[in-house]
Amino acid sequence: MSFERQQAAALRILEGIEEGTMSAADSFALVEEADPTLIYLIFTYLRRRYADHPNADAVIGRLVAVVDKDPVVSKMMKEGQSDPVVEWFEDEHTYTQFRPREFIELIVEKLEG
Repeated sequence: MSFERQQAAALRILEGIEEGTMSAADSFALVEEADPTLIYLIFTYLRRRYADHPNADAVIGRLVAVVDKDPVVSKMMKEGQSDPVVEWFEDEHTYTQFRPREFIELIVEKLEG
């Protein structure tokens, strides 16, 4: 997948869950084709960003619906969690310091670099 296409797909996953613009099935279709590290980081980003947010129930509910859609998502997240990019990100940054587009650009660039 090209760099631009991967960024667009990742942003679509994040915004689709965050804004509720995609069903769990539509989100899952994009998730299953994505890099496991990217999925781990996106889902962790959403959990951290909405931990104490007024819209937390809706966003986290949509996130859980995607994870519950198929056990492959949990496996992907577990695999992605062990990637050195996750350690780099968590050592250098916080999930809440970025807006969605900035976060995706940084992560995809690091994964592709």
